Amino acid sequence: MPAKLRTLVLVSAITVAIARPWPSNAASPAPVEGDNGMVVTAQHLASQVGVDVLRQGGNAVDAAIAVGYALAVVYPTAGNLGGGGFMTIRLADGKSTFLDFRERAPKAATRDMYLDASGEPVPGASTDTYLAIGVPGSVAGFEAARETYGTWERERLIAPALRLAREGFVLEPGDIASFADGNDMLAQDPAAAGIFLRDGQPLQLGDTLVQSDLATSLEAISQGGADAFYKGEIADLIVKASQANGGILAKPDFEEYRVRELEPVECSYRGYDIVSSPPPSSGGLVICEILNVLEGYPISYLGYGSAETTRLMVEAMRHAFVDRNTALGDPDFVDNPVEKLTSKAYAEEIRARIDPYRAGVSEDLRPAGSSESTETTHYSIIDKDGNAVAVTYTLNGSFGTGKVAEGTGILLNNEMDDFTSKPGVPNLYGLVQGEANAIEPGKSPLSSMSPTIVSRDGKPFMVIGSPGGSRIITITLSAIMNVIDHGMDIQQAIDAPRIHHQWLPDSVAMEPYALSPDTLRLLAGMGYRVGIDPDWTIWGEAAGILVGGRDLEEIEAGTGTARYYGAIDSRATAGAAIGY
Repeated sequence: MPAKLRTLVLVSAITVAIARPWPSNAASPAPVEGDNGMVVTAQHLASQVGVDVLRQGGNAVDAAIAVGYALAVVYPTAGNLGGGGFMTIRLADGKSTFLDFRERAPKAATRDMYLDASGEPVPGASTDTYLAIGVPGSVAGFEAARETYGTWERERLIAPALRLAREGFVLEPGDIASFADGNDMLAQDPAAAGIFLRDGQPLQLGDTLVQSDLATSLEAISQGGADAFYKGEIADLIVKASQANGGILAKPDFEEYRVRELEPVECSYRGYDIVSSPPPSSGGLVICEILNVLEGYPISYLGYGSAETTRLMVEAMRHAFVDRNTALGDPDFVDNPVEKLTSKAYAEEIRARIDPYRAGVSEDLRPAGSSESTETTHYSIIDKDGNAVAVTYTLNGSFGTGKVAEGTGILLNNEMDDFTSKPGVPNLYGLVQGEANAIEPGKSPLSSMSPTIVSRDGKPFMVIGSPGGSRIITITLSAIMNVIDHGMDIQQAIDAPRIHHQWLPDSVAMEPYALSPDTLRLLAGMGYRVGIDPDWTIWGEAAGILVGGRDLEEIEAGTGTARYYGAIDSRATAGAAIGY
């Protein structure tokens, strides 16, 4: 995931005009077509694994599991066995469900475990050390999905990942780029360096990356299922490494890990039905809250990138993120106000509080008593029967902690940073969070991951999601709006420059060319602080599928030349949309 959200560089209209070129300023490529299935992931080899499963008769859940294991091999910056995530499923019969395989806090975790004697956060404790590691959930999640909704046996689904780990794969430019920001961190851990560096030097274009220890772990899981990870030697090795390096993971943390199957968050937007992630993710609730607010305005008429559309989006984001950061948490520990936040009546209350002439002030929304990086990865899949799956999973930061438990080949997460280390203190993504997300044993940290499926008239319409830390929500939101409100095709909707506001800091982050000089002047006149995010080059890598046409016009006219249209973000240098 991205580096800490730094103070935005305020820009004038002239600065925007001379900003360095941005790829999505040019025309987007055409979406990829497929009549029988579509797989979109951040790594092309993983996409091919998924399509091969669909071609051979597996369903979308089977393909999602095979892709998840494959990404752990070919996309180690975010694909993982040592992290966790979420899976939103919409079956062909219209049933929707949600699997939560998010990481959990170890039993020995304490509320103030990252604070020094004076009560201040210890730099790096929640991100760079063995104390940062939550109990992984990915393997349990894939197994739960397979047992309940899959059709293939485990060995067959893991076989492609096992082959890629054992035999290796040749590194292409996108693979090398994904290592660029992680090489220095990986070099600090002997086990990680032994896998991902060559004699202490970064991997080079054309090198073959073989991961023998990871292959051994995958073979054990193939033969023994989730028990091999949580009750066998893999857990023993991770616990051993943790205890030898000041961590608090223990074997019972692994033995007692359980996947939760939850009701997804549901809402509607201009006649489209949206199914997305419930707590412990904030994603679905916040997307629904924002869309409910915006539904009261003629966004299509106001236009993409206009000052009025931007202002309304920012104000809706401001109100939704204050709810996210102060009210939401793990549903086993917190009573989340789901019904309120997804209600049209609450959206009407928010609209009534939005000043039509001046920017809102985030501090004014702080409740009384209150004081995630692009290296998550998302993939979208749909099969010939219309079963759709959206999966977002993560190590949190790029390569997580950058640490590998010796003998496992498994990179370990730093997901504990997503908890509130101290109320009012920003986390890795600049999110200022409250008591609802405080650390407790067995608790999952609040997430922004937003695997989302949109349907219309009882049929799948769109599968969408993205990495991007706190920006995941607004990236996914923007893609939905770009298709429904602005008539973009799925590739254009994903590639279009974005804006983001998350309550605090009280400023609007943007990518270059997201807003015109005229729009910037109008927004500045209303009191908005708008600037290009210094981390704009790593804003998400969305993966989406549209059903029935390239865009809404084709879908409504029935003139689409294929059944499915897939798009991988042009920001994703290693990814691919593959249909058949």
